[in-house]
Amino acid sequence: MKDWDFSPPPPSDLGDHDVPLLGNHLEGQNIALLITGGIAAMKTPLIARALRREGANVVAFVSKEATRYVTLDALEWSTNNPVVTQLTSAAEHLSDRDPFTAYIVAPATYNTINKIRYGIADGVITSTLASALGRMEQEATKIMIVPTMHGSLHNSILIESLKFLNNLGVKIMSPRQDYGKNNIPHERNIVVEVCRLISDSPLKNIPILITGGPTPVPIDNIRRLTNHFTGRLGAKISEKLYLKGADITLIHGESSYQPPDYLPFQIARTYQDYLKLVINNLSNKTYKFGIFSAAVADYQPERVVSGKIPSGDKLKSIKLIPTIKVIEEVRKKFPELYMVTFKYQEQVSHEALIEIANARIKKGYQVVVANRGEEMVTQPSHIAYLVTENELPQKMIGKTEIARKIVDHLEDISQSR
Repeated sequence: MKDWDFSPPPPSDLGDHDVPLLGNHLEGQNIALLITGGIAAMKTPLIARALRREGANVVAFVSKEATRYVTLDALEWSTNNPVVTQLTSAAEHLSDRDPFTAYIVAPATYNTINKIRYGIADGVITSTLASALGRMEQEATKIMIVPTMHGSLHNSILIESLKFLNNLGVKIMSPRQDYGKNNIPHERNIVVEVCRLISDSPLKNIPILITGGPTPVPIDNIRRLTNHFTGRLGAKISEKLYLKGADITLIHGESSYQPPDYLPFQIARTYQDYLKLVINNLSNKTYKFGIFSAAVADYQPERVVSGKIPSGDKLKSIKLIPTIKVIEEVRKKFPELYMVTFKYQEQVSHEALIEIANARIKKGYQVVVANRGEEMVTQPSHIAYLVTENELPQKMIGKTEIARKIVDHLEDISQSR
């Protein structure tokens, strides 16, 4: 830690209660955060603010027991709304005037889960959920519960209640299981599941394969040839699709970057791993879309040395041979797959880059995301162009916009088909 010079923080346009937005997946949505009396209630202000970072309007409902672990002031500050602690003549549990898109019970204790299952409505939380279940059965809202309790409470009665609620249509989020307990997941993981739960995107439940990162080729058992690409863009695309509710699989080339743990991903440690994972995934499941952003090795050593090449020995040469072009293999074996491929060039003009992309389109590939090294060096953000057959190339600035434009395009395709 460096020494502080006691200078004040830089000014900000955000107000005291404001949060910086990460996305807009919950924009315009009213979310009820129902807080029961477990120790994990202490983390609920963080959950509330995380929901707001995706644009949600959050209202907290709090049981008397929960106020032992979290204060009303903290919840009012973090939600920017009055906290509901009791039912009044306003009938807060019915929420007729401002209906909620979703009810999130986090934490959900053993006591509350079993009361919900048996229809008990004896307090602010259970009465609100009784009404929410009725709305859910009318397809007017969603409910998600996040169980947290000691492992000794994870008994057959709890399991029976969870299965019953799951069969009703209640989303049961997996807890973070550590130290013999069902712990509350990280707040971002909860927000991701809420986004998926309420998504009405045409991509919801659509199987999509995404690849990203480098695909190293080994020289010996220790050394390998690789490139500097990390796979952050592939993960960003995957996250956008995952929050839309898509059924994604990310194949991530091993690098210094690891995708978020809530994303379903597989690690490709070498080029051969990558090729095998791509073909196996496409062979074992029918994917509608494939997004190939991985920086795939063009060459590999003709021979991999067994063991380790001794240090200090003169290495006269490494003979390289071309690798199989993975996207060509995919195109040949899975012609029905709608493919988004990437093309990176250096020492070419912008016009030449677009010509190269259009040449690939003419070969039958539906979308090419093209970029060149010169623009990545001279600009502070990642710049690329979305090239399709019947539209002018779209310029995209930054990984977030690239991911968003790709997702927008796939939503348009899904609606038109």
